[in-house]
Amino acid sequence: MSRVDQCFARLADEGRKAFVSYVMAADPDPDTALEIMRGLPGAGVDIIELGMPFTDPMADGPIIQAAAQRALAAGGSVTQTLEMVRAFRQGDQQTPIVLMGYYNPIYARAGGVEQFLSDAVEAGIDGLIVVDLPPEEDDELCIPAAKAGLNFIRLATPTTDDRRLPAVLRNTSGFVYYVSVTGITGGPAANAAEVAPEVSRIRKAAGLPVVVGFGISTPEAAEAVASVADGCVVGSAIVRRIGEGASTEEVLDFVRGLAEGAHRG
Repeated sequence: MSRVDQCFARLADEGRKAFVSYVMAADPDPDTALEIMRGLPGAGVDIIELGMPFTDPMADGPIIQAAAQRALAAGGSVTQTLEMVRAFRQGDQQTPIVLMGYYNPIYARAGGVEQFLSDAVEAGIDGLIVVDLPPEEDDELCIPAAKAGLNFIRLATPTTDDRRLPAVLRNTSGFVYYVSVTGITGGPAANAAEVAPEVSRIRKAAGLPVVVGFGISTPEAAEAVASVADGCVVGSAIVRRIGEGASTEEVLDFVRGLAEGAHRG
Protein backbone atom coordinates (compact mmCIF):
# COMPACT_ATOMS: atom_id res chain seq x y z
CA MET A 1 0.00 0.00 0.00
CA SER A 2 1.10 3.54 -0.69
CA ARG A 3 1.52 6.08 2.09
CA VAL A 4 -1.84 7.53 1.02
CA ASP A 5 -3.55 4.14 1.38
CA GLN A 6 -1.86 3.55 4.72
CA CYS A 7 -3.00 6.97 5.95
CA PHE A 8 -6.65 6.32 5.18
CA ALA A 9 -6.46 2.83 6.68
CA ARG A 10 -5.00 4.26 9.88
CA LEU A 11 -7.61 7.02 10.06
CA ALA A 12 -10.40 4.48 9.53
CA ASP A 13 -9.05 2.41 12.41
CA GLU A 14 -8.99 5.56 14.58
CA GLY A 15 -12.48 6.63 13.51
CA ARG A 16 -11.22 9.95 12.18
CA LYS A 17 -11.56 11.88 8.95
CA ALA A 18 -8.60 13.12 6.92
CA PHE A 19 -7.39 16.69 6.89
CA VAL A 20 -5.49 17.67 3.75
CA SER A 21 -3.72 21.02 3.58
CA TYR A 22 -2.58 22.72 0.39
CA VAL A 23 0.48 24.96 0.26
CA MET A 24 2.46 26.25 -2.70
CA ALA A 25 6.10 25.21 -2.99
CA ALA A 26 8.51 28.18 -2.64
CA ASP A 27 5.78 30.54 -1.41
CA PRO A 28 6.67 33.10 -0.18
CA ASP A 29 10.24 31.84 -0.55
CA PRO A 30 11.82 28.36 -0.48
CA ASP A 31 13.08 28.51 3.11
CA THR A 32 9.82 29.74 4.62
CA ALA A 33 7.77 27.31 2.53
CA LEU A 34 9.87 24.40 3.78
CA GLU A 35 9.58 25.61 7.37
CA ILE A 36 5.79 25.72 7.06
CA MET A 37 5.67 22.34 5.34
CA ARG A 38 7.74 20.73 8.07
CA GLY A 39 5.29 22.06 10.67
CA LEU A 40 2.12 20.80 8.99
CA PRO A 41 2.08 17.23 10.39
CA GLY A 42 2.52 18.54 13.92
CA ALA A 43 -0.42 20.88 13.32
CA GLY A 44 -2.66 17.89 12.54
CA VAL A 45 -2.30 17.58 8.78
CA ASP A 46 -2.75 14.02 7.53
CA ILE A 47 -1.85 14.55 3.86
CA ILE A 48 0.09 17.45 2.34
CA GLU A 49 -1.04 18.69 -1.06
CA LEU A 50 1.92 20.59 -2.47
CA GLY A 51 1.39 22.98 -5.35
CA MET A 52 3.90 23.18 -8.18
CA PRO A 53 4.32 26.82 -9.28
CA PHE A 54 2.98 27.50 -12.77
CA THR A 55 2.28 30.66 -14.74
CA ASP A 56 -1.28 29.71 -15.76
CA PRO A 57 -3.04 27.83 -12.94
CA MET A 58 -6.45 27.71 -14.62
CA ALA A 59 -8.32 25.88 -11.83
CA ASP A 60 -7.15 28.32 -9.19
CA GLY A 61 -8.53 31.62 -8.02
CA PRO A 62 -6.69 34.88 -7.36
CA ILE A 63 -5.24 33.80 -4.00
CA ILE A 64 -3.41 30.74 -5.33
CA GLN A 65 -2.60 32.52 -8.60
CA ALA A 66 -0.80 35.16 -6.54
CA ALA A 67 1.00 32.43 -4.58
CA ALA A 68 2.22 30.90 -7.83
CA GLN A 69 3.58 34.26 -8.94
CA ARG A 70 5.36 34.78 -5.61
CA ALA A 71 6.83 31.30 -5.84
CA LEU A 72 8.03 31.75 -9.41
CA ALA A 73 9.62 35.09 -8.50
CA ALA A 74 11.42 33.31 -5.63
CA GLY A 75 12.85 30.66 -7.93
CA GLY A 76 10.10 28.06 -7.67
CA SER A 77 9.96 25.30 -10.31
CA VAL A 78 9.24 21.60 -10.63
CA THR A 79 12.85 20.83 -9.77
CA GLN A 80 12.81 23.15 -6.76
CA THR A 81 9.54 21.56 -5.61
CA LEU A 82 11.13 18.11 -5.67
CA GLU A 83 14.14 19.45 -3.77
CA MET A 84 11.75 20.77 -1.13
CA VAL A 85 10.19 17.31 -0.82
CA ARG A 86 13.61 15.68 -0.46
CA ALA A 87 14.45 18.08 2.35
CA PHE A 88 11.12 17.35 4.05
CA ARG A 89 11.66 13.60 3.78
CA GLN A 90 14.91 13.87 5.73
CA GLY A 91 12.78 14.30 8.84
CA ASP A 92 9.43 12.75 7.88
CA GLN A 93 9.00 9.43 6.10
CA GLN A 94 5.34 8.94 7.01
CA THR A 95 3.23 11.91 5.90
CA PRO A 96 1.85 11.42 2.38
CA ILE A 97 2.69 14.15 -0.14
CA VAL A 98 0.54 14.71 -3.20
CA LEU A 99 1.78 17.09 -5.88
CA MET A 100 -0.93 19.28 -7.38
CA GLY A 101 -0.37 21.13 -10.60
CA TYR A 102 -0.60 21.27 -14.36
CA TYR A 103 0.86 19.19 -17.15
CA ASN A 104 2.86 21.82 -19.00
CA PRO A 105 5.75 22.13 -16.49
CA ILE A 106 6.05 18.33 -16.36
CA TYR A 107 5.92 17.92 -20.13
CA ALA A 108 8.38 20.75 -20.77
CA ARG A 109 10.90 19.67 -18.14
CA ALA A 110 14.15 18.11 -19.36
CA GLY A 111 13.61 14.37 -19.66
CA GLY A 112 9.85 14.73 -19.90
CA VAL A 113 7.41 12.46 -18.11
CA GLU A 114 9.78 9.53 -17.60
CA GLN A 115 12.41 11.65 -15.86
CA PHE A 116 9.81 13.52 -13.83
CA LEU A 117 8.27 10.32 -12.49
CA SER A 118 11.67 8.87 -11.65
CA ASP A 119 12.63 12.06 -9.80
CA ALA A 120 9.25 12.28 -8.04
CA VAL A 121 9.46 8.74 -6.70
CA GLU A 122 13.08 9.26 -5.61
CA ALA A 123 12.15 12.50 -3.84
CA GLY A 124 9.37 10.86 -1.85
CA ILE A 125 6.19 11.90 -3.66
CA ASP A 126 3.17 9.64 -3.16
CA GLY A 127 0.58 10.93 -5.58
CA LEU A 128 -0.28 13.40 -8.32
CA ILE A 129 -3.22 15.68 -9.04
CA VAL A 130 -2.86 17.10 -12.55
CA VAL A 131 -6.05 18.97 -13.22
CA ASP A 132 -5.72 19.64 -16.94
CA LEU A 133 -5.23 16.03 -18.11
CA PRO A 134 -8.64 14.42 -18.71
CA PRO A 135 -9.12 10.63 -18.64
CA GLU A 136 -8.84 10.53 -22.43
CA GLU A 137 -5.17 11.44 -21.98
CA ASP A 138 -4.34 8.79 -19.35
CA ASP A 139 -1.51 7.39 -21.47
CA GLU A 140 0.31 10.72 -21.13
CA LEU A 141 0.90 10.62 -17.38
CA CYS A 142 -1.73 8.76 -15.37
CA ILE A 143 -0.86 5.22 -16.44
CA PRO A 144 2.93 5.78 -16.37
CA ALA A 145 2.54 7.29 -12.88
CA ALA A 146 0.63 4.25 -11.66
CA LYS A 147 3.31 1.96 -13.07
CA ALA A 148 5.90 4.00 -11.18
CA GLY A 149 3.99 3.42 -7.93
CA LEU A 150 2.30 6.81 -7.60
CA ASN A 151 -1.38 7.38 -6.88
CA PHE A 152 -3.07 9.38 -9.62
CA ILE A 153 -5.87 11.31 -7.94
CA ARG A 154 -8.68 12.52 -10.14
CA LEU A 155 -11.12 15.35 -9.53
CA ALA A 156 -14.88 14.87 -9.70
CA THR A 157 -17.15 17.91 -9.77
CA PRO A 158 -20.84 18.81 -9.45
CA THR A 159 -21.07 18.38 -13.24
CA THR A 160 -19.59 14.85 -13.26
CA ASP A 161 -22.76 12.89 -13.99
CA ASP A 162 -23.23 9.11 -13.95
CA ARG A 163 -22.25 8.81 -17.60
CA ARG A 164 -18.95 10.62 -17.10
CA LEU A 165 -18.06 9.23 -13.67
CA PRO A 166 -16.77 5.79 -14.80
CA ALA A 167 -14.22 7.42 -17.09
CA VAL A 168 -13.08 9.76 -14.31
CA LEU A 169 -12.64 6.85 -11.89
CA ARG A 170 -11.12 4.30 -14.26
CA ASN A 171 -7.45 4.81 -13.35
CA THR A 172 -7.91 6.81 -10.14
CA SER A 173 -6.25 5.56 -6.96
CA GLY A 174 -5.58 6.77 -3.42
CA PHE A 175 -8.71 8.89 -3.11
CA VAL A 176 -11.13 10.90 -5.20
CA TYR A 177 -11.01 14.67 -4.81
CA TYR A 178 -14.53 16.05 -4.99
CA VAL A 179 -14.71 19.72 -5.96
CA SER A 180 -17.61 21.01 -3.90
CA VAL A 181 -18.51 24.01 -6.06
CA THR A 182 -18.63 24.84 -9.74
CA GLY A 183 -15.78 27.29 -10.10
CA ILE A 184 -12.24 27.96 -8.95
CA THR A 185 -10.39 27.71 -5.67
CA GLY A 186 -11.24 30.35 -3.10
CA GLY A 187 -14.78 30.67 -4.40
CA PRO A 188 -18.20 30.18 -2.75
CA ALA A 189 -18.49 28.30 0.52
CA ALA A 190 -19.07 24.56 0.35
CA ASN A 191 -22.49 23.34 1.46
CA ALA A 192 -22.24 20.07 3.38
CA ALA A 193 -25.89 19.17 2.78
CA GLU A 194 -25.41 19.49 -0.97
CA VAL A 195 -22.07 17.69 -0.91
CA ALA A 196 -23.29 14.64 1.05
CA PRO A 197 -25.29 12.84 -1.68
CA GLU A 198 -22.55 13.45 -4.23
CA VAL A 199 -19.91 12.01 -1.91
CA SER A 200 -22.05 8.91 -1.36
CA ARG A 201 -22.60 8.46 -5.10
CA ILE A 202 -18.91 8.79 -5.91
CA ARG A 203 -17.73 6.64 -3.00
CA LYS A 204 -20.09 3.83 -4.05
CA ALA A 205 -18.85 3.97 -7.64
CA ALA A 206 -15.15 4.36 -6.78
CA GLY A 207 -14.66 2.13 -3.77
CA LEU A 208 -12.17 4.78 -2.61
CA PRO A 209 -12.18 7.52 0.03
CA VAL A 210 -13.72 10.78 -1.15
CA VAL A 211 -12.12 14.01 0.08
CA VAL A 212 -13.86 17.34 -0.49
CA GLY A 213 -12.12 20.58 -1.38
CA PHE A 214 -12.88 24.14 -2.56
CA GLY A 215 -14.90 26.56 -0.47
CA ILE A 216 -13.70 25.48 3.00
CA SER A 217 -12.08 28.19 5.09
CA THR A 218 -13.04 27.76 8.76
CA PRO A 219 -12.84 24.99 11.37
CA GLU A 220 -16.64 24.88 11.42
CA ALA A 221 -16.81 24.40 7.65
CA ALA A 222 -14.07 21.77 7.81
CA GLU A 223 -16.04 19.87 10.46
CA ALA A 224 -19.30 20.08 8.52
CA VAL A 225 -17.82 18.90 5.24
CA ALA A 226 -15.65 16.19 6.79
CA SER A 227 -18.72 14.84 8.57
CA VAL A 228 -20.24 13.85 5.21
CA ALA A 229 -17.01 12.79 3.49
CA ASP A 230 -13.79 10.92 4.23
CA GLY A 231 -11.94 14.18 4.73
CA CYS A 232 -11.55 17.71 3.50
CA VAL A 233 -8.97 19.93 1.83
CA VAL A 234 -8.20 23.54 2.68
CA GLY A 235 -5.93 25.59 0.45
CA SER A 236 -6.82 29.20 -0.30
CA ALA A 237 -7.55 30.12 3.33
CA ILE A 238 -4.08 28.93 4.33
CA VAL A 239 -2.34 30.46 1.33
CA ARG A 240 -4.09 33.78 1.96
CA ARG A 241 -2.42 34.03 5.36
CA ILE A 242 0.96 33.21 3.89
CA GLY A 243 0.44 35.94 1.31
CA GLU A 244 -0.52 38.41 4.01
CA GLY A 245 2.82 37.85 5.70
CA ALA A 246 1.68 35.78 8.66
CA SER A 247 4.50 34.13 10.58
CA THR A 248 5.07 30.40 10.33
CA GLU A 249 3.68 30.01 13.85
CA GLU A 250 0.53 31.97 12.94
CA VAL A 251 0.00 29.91 9.79
CA LEU A 252 0.41 26.64 11.68
CA ASP A 253 -1.94 27.80 14.47
CA PHE A 254 -4.58 28.48 11.82
CA VAL A 255 -3.97 25.08 10.22
CA ARG A 256 -4.26 23.41 13.63
CA GLY A 257 -7.74 24.82 14.10
CA LEU A 258 -8.82 23.59 10.67
CA ALA A 259 -7.39 20.14 11.34
CA GLU A 260 -9.20 19.91 14.66
CA GLY A 261 -12.44 20.81 12.91
CA ALA A 262 -11.94 18.15 10.22
CA HIS A 263 -11.03 15.53 12.79
CA ARG A 264 -14.17 16.30 14.77
CA GLY A 265 -16.13 15.58 11.60
